[in-house]
Amino acid sequence: MQLSELLSPDCTKCAVEGASKKRLLETISQIAAPKLVGITRHDIFESLLNRERLGSTGIGLGIAIPHGRLPNATQPVAVLITLAEPIEFDAIDNQPVDIIFALLVPESEHENHLQTLATVARRMNDKVCTRALRAAHSDQDLYDIFVNEDSDGSCS
Repeated sequence: MQLSELLSPDCTKCAVEGASKKRLLETISQIAAPKLVGITRHDIFESLLNRERLGSTGIGLGIAIPHGRLPNATQPVAVLITLAEPIEFDAIDNQPVDIIFALLVPESEHENHLQTLATVARRMNDKVCTRALRAAHSDQDLYDIFVNEDSDGSCS
């Protein structure tokens, strides 16, 4: 699945003020809810929070990939956020986080979910890409940087 099929411009937010991990998960839930028919912000928040209880999705280098499965979802939805100031996220390297890519998928799409997470993690491992994401000045710039990839799969 192409990242542009998961992420839409209205689910991409640049320089968000995020006071805490919990507040950020609430913000993600609020952004994603309109894209998921029949699923509430609360359902999304609980899914993300339950996953975080299993272990932090902060993968290091200032990046987090919170994700959750939703029983009644019919399609995957992603939210991409950069923060104005990094926040504590219990990341594996104990560094604060300022780039967040959240993924919400139907409960039945386990294999697709794992493949998408791997694709996002590879993209976030690209220092050129993360540098460009951090330098974005608008929601649209952030979206364009993330979904437009070079032939090698890196950000363009």
